[in-house]
Amino acid sequence: MHTKNIVWFGRSVTLACDGKCNKAWGVQTRPKERFDPFEPDDTAMLADDELGEAPADPGTCEGGDIKPENPDGKNKWCSRECERASIIEPGRQIAVHDFSKRIYNQPWKHMAQTTTK
Repeated sequence: MHTKNIVWFGRSVTLACDGKCNKAWGVQTRPKERFDPFEPDDTAMLADDELGEAPADPGTCEGGDIKPENPDGKNKWCSRECERASIIEPGRQIAVHDFSKRIYNQPWKHMAQTTTK
């Protein structure tokens, strides 16, 4: 786990990630599966083992910052765009997403699938 204390919209918080920048696509560009053509939010971000390496430049930037090469270069892209990063409020347990399995946007619709994917 990699962490960095930052000021986030005027508040002191912790930016945490798993440090796998080579697997970070960004929230907007990480490949997803869409399940229902009439429900655009019924999606799942694909698991790491379903994807290859993420592009070094996924084509997004935040506040002029682009995706860093490694977790030591944490920047605005990480806090706003990286799907692997979490903003942790003071006093809360540090946790990040687990991309060893798919992450469903509407998991209640896919409960049986979440145990098999």
